[in-house]
Amino acid sequence: MIIPTHIWEYVAASIVIIMAPGPSVLFIIARAIAWGRKTAVFSVLGNVSGAFLLSVLVALGLGPILQHSSLAYSAVQWGGGSYLIYLGIDALRHRKAHAADMTMKSGLAPTAYRSVRDGFWVGVLNPKTLVFYAAVLPQFIDRERGHITFQLLLLGTLFAIMALISDGSWGLLAGTAREWLATDPARLVKLRATGGVVMIALGLLVVTSAIRHAFT
Repeated sequence: MIIPTHIWEYVAASIVIIMAPGPSVLFIIARAIAWGRKTAVFSVLGNVSGAFLLSVLVALGLGPILQHSSLAYSAVQWGGGSYLIYLGIDALRHRKAHAADMTMKSGLAPTAYRSVRDGFWVGVLNPKTLVFYAAVLPQFIDRERGHITFQLLLLGTLFAIMALISDGSWGLLAGTAREWLATDPARLVKLRATGGVVMIALGLLVVTSAIRHAFT
């Protein structure tokens, strides 16, 4: 079994990006505020399932390419880092609108099946997660040791497990404090702004790594 040597650095980076309030976290919080902890937990299960499927697809597609092409590796770094910065700026620009969306409630609470299904599509279509898998995750593999696809799958699995724990905690906490969060939109605005800053910082780190890689 090939275990990447930088796995603990990867765990630290994953925790930062998972806890940053991006699309998935905001979706879970919105569900918790609108319909409580049960709906939020089922939404988390679907969301993590979608994110894990995305990691598998990225690993199977990127693994063989990254193993044989340094150019592709650099392109992934530059493109992914730049897009993370864009997502962070967009989060800051629209933080008030996103906060308002989180407090909207319509109709009856969704069923468990619908919560899982909706969460799945948010997870599999989450641009933040896609960029993380495609641009950040490959920096923690050992290209010289081979088995790139396996390493990507292993790191993707770890990410899914950590996301399940973190997003589940977000859902439970938001469900418990739903009235406190819903009555002051400023708190949700700050939450979204924090996520934007974290994504910009992570994007800058990825681009900086790409620059160092280009001159070594």
